[in-house]
Amino acid sequence: MSDGHVRVERDGFVAVVTIDRPKVNALNAAVIAELDATFAALETDDAVGAVVLTGAGEKFFVAGADIGELATQGVVDGKATSLKGQALNNRIAGSAKPIIAAVNGFALGGGLELALACDMRFASSNAQLGLPEVSLGIIPGYGGTQRLPRLVGSGKALELILTGNPVGAEEAHRIGLVNGVTEPGALLEHCKEVARAAVQRGPTAVAFAKQAVLRGAHLPMRDALEVEADLFGIISSTDEMKEGMAAFLEKRKPSWLRK
Repeated sequence: MSDGHVRVERDGFVAVVTIDRPKVNALNAAVIAELDATFAALETDDAVGAVVLTGAGEKFFVAGADIGELATQGVVDGKATSLKGQALNNRIAGSAKPIIAAVNGFALGGGLELALACDMRFASSNAQLGLPEVSLGIIPGYGGTQRLPRLVGSGKALELILTGNPVGAEEAHRIGLVNGVTEPGALLEHCKEVARAAVQRGPTAVAFAKQAVLRGAHLPMRDALEVEADLFGIISSTDEMKEGMAAFLEKRKPSWLRK
């Protein structure tokens, strides 16, 4: 799967999706559509257990949206652009498979919003992350005003959004925006190691665990626990559960059903 500005490479059951649009991997309408099609295809690919998303090179994950496109928009097409960006990020966030952002440099505006839609984010030590839209007279439109507060709290999110100031990798780690920081040359392999760890677990269990976290995050505790119990009950009847339990009791590695 390789077309336009999005490349997909395979490493076992891990797919690495790379945005490669010189010079700064900016998101325009074509790249958003290509990413959407790519993630739709990966979702139904049984040979893919987890995905790492990154940008080409070591300087830019995604520097933001294509300002040349945004500058020409009015009310109707502006909203349409926002909805398309949100739809892509909703697809990523809603995937049954773990998706990890390898933030290799600048992740600004739409780039950070793309990373926020992923399940985990790891940053290189040279990364800068921020939502600078207000400095351009607009607001984040691909989910940033909603996902960032849910991740770092409303106070810190408002500080980043209202000032437009980015944070470096270490500060991003301190506030919980990223899961960890590595040197640039080690970032991709670290993210692939995390992805491989998830792939070695029960695929349905991983998908259900992710679903439980995401569905329950904004429900009252009683309702969230009901979601967890429902999923626990469903998975307790699966061949995957029987294999996992048998493998544990027999002191062997489980054999998950992957093509």
